[in-house]
Amino acid sequence: MASINPVEVLLWTFRRNETDVVNLYDALSSLMQISTEGNMLNFGYWDDHTTHPYEAQTMLCRMVSDMTELKTAENVLDVGSGFSEPATIWKSDFPRIKISCLNINRTQLGFASRIIKERPQSPHQNHASETISLVNSTATKFPFADKSMDRIIALESAQHFKPFSEFVSESRRVLKENGILALAVPVVSQSKSLDMFKLGILSFTWSSEHYGLEDLKDAIENSGFRIQSVDLIGSKVYEPLANYYVRNRKSLRPKILERYPSYVEKILFRSLLKMLEASKSRTIDYALLKSVA
Repeated sequence: MASINPVEVLLWTFRRNETDVVNLYDALSSLMQISTEGNMLNFGYWDDHTTHPYEAQTMLCRMVSDMTELKTAENVLDVGSGFSEPATIWKSDFPRIKISCLNINRTQLGFASRIIKERPQSPHQNHASETISLVNSTATKFPFADKSMDRIIALESAQHFKPFSEFVSESRRVLKENGILALAVPVVSQSKSLDMFKLGILSFTWSSEHYGLEDLKDAIENSGFRIQSVDLIGSKVYEPLANYYVRNRKSLRPKILERYPSYVEKILFRSLLKMLEASKSRTIDYALLKSVA
């Protein structure tokens, strides 16, 4: 059973430096894997026909690939790539692209290496491991040459980048002219002045920088990007995910308790209920943001 020190959780929440984010994901990623029966770490997009979290996560991945115009891309950088499951989906959909998965978390990169090698390929494709590279680095300093990428994606990871402006500056440096920067990112409805009491337990369990949309847009435009589109999809992200867990808690809870103490599941449940409330009140939202270099 996983051992989680509550004091460490508080430190992760308040400091939120790169080491804290790594430790957070190492400790809690399995919660998402158990709940979704997959290896993606995004909340997903739920339409009227979606019935399962992995289906929603896959839909969000493909919404991002459409927004990013991967069909016409060659070199793609996925920043904060998690277990690289989205990259394998994009590679399957667009076999010609080359994807660099950048992640500060070595544990996730090791897991990703196994996913990439084991994923079945069609006879007409190169093996994914030949065109998906795994890079251990920070999101604020890319080990890539100027103007070497056609697309940069941050799929539900930019909320951890600190400072966000350095990530955007590096993206501008590395992207070719007319290259696309695409973000799928949780946001709060106001800037840093947001009253954390409105988030309740989320202010502790949603361990991100709690960026406001306008703060992100300002940083992007100040780095020389042109914002092409902004779509707010929070009602199709948070609410159906929370409702799914509530409906299926009876079957999911025993699976979680095989790995975690009961108090972790209780905190998860209360956090999801607060997330549902915060989404309905528009205290939080979820942005799909497309910018052009």
